[in-house]
Amino acid sequence: MIIGSQTSLKGVMQQLELVSATDSTVLILGETGTGKEVIARHLHMHSSRQQQAFIRVNCGAVASELIDSELFGHEKGSFTGATNQKRGWFEQADGGTLFLDEVAELSLAAQVRLLRVIQEGTLRRVGSEQEIKVDVRVIAATHKNLTDEVQHKRFREDLLFRLNVFPINLPPLKHRLDDIQALSEQFASQAANTLALPICFPTQQQIHYLQQHSWPGNVRELQAVIERAAILGRGKRLAIESALFIKNSDIKLAEPLKSHDSQSLQLRTDEPIFAKLDDVIVQHIRQALKKSYGRVEGPFGAAKLLGINPSTLRSKIRKYGITPNQAPAVDHL
Repeated sequence: MIIGSQTSLKGVMQQLELVSATDSTVLILGETGTGKEVIARHLHMHSSRQQQAFIRVNCGAVASELIDSELFGHEKGSFTGATNQKRGWFEQADGGTLFLDEVAELSLAAQVRLLRVIQEGTLRRVGSEQEIKVDVRVIAATHKNLTDEVQHKRFREDLLFRLNVFPINLPPLKHRLDDIQALSEQFASQAANTLALPICFPTQQQIHYLQQHSWPGNVRELQAVIERAAILGRGKRLAIESALFIKNSDIKLAEPLKSHDSQSLQLRTDEPIFAKLDDVIVQHIRQALKKSYGRVEGPFGAAKLLGINPSTLRSKIRKYGITPNQAPAVDHL
């Protein structure tokens, strides 16, 4: 069951119920991290194609010179490196569903060939003259405004019309505040299972705190914050307040803050922003160095504890001026 199906996503679920019984092309629109793939999989699993393949393709992750081969396949010897015949994504999804995520990232040339396959239901592998008939339901998704992309000549208008048969708009998490508690509890259970920790759920005060956040990364960001909070809480609690202050690029694993530590930062749910991020980072680096007895590298080093590259840690130690009297001696600086 999709969280929010009875609240903020009720309208979306009603649309899915209508279109799932058909083979119509669906275009899912929404910001990055709103759960477009979840909706696409739900649509497939509630369609007559549910027993067939669901192929998910990230169009932005494929080099432009390889897109034809990936989408439509190729024959052996059709180009340098083509040592075997290959079935493309359309053939692999024959009878099922092909989910084209980030479809706006396709080149204009690839868009032309995609339009032809969608319209005619036939394709040619690279290096072949033989037409292959395929029966594929296409679900596309993007975080971009395709009307703007058309105006700027980055997306073909005819392809937009072909994909936009049944559009579904997903709201950002900041417009789904009532769903944050249920989402957080689900992610807390998943994190506990992944990390082999006892399950800890957020308190009502923490839920209120989470609802004050803007969530630019949407549901995906919330999931990352909850997992980080589980790591910081070490199975005793969800350290959500600390987790929201620490960015993925800086800290991945650290000891939870202690209110009785004279050097610790007093992070409170009723005062969500009053400490500088640099101060939080310095505090965790000091704690990691203390725990590792001053070692930076190796399996028991501070860099391993913090989940960052040793050279990155040394750079931060120099940047923040952490001296031997603030932490044990650090090796190889």
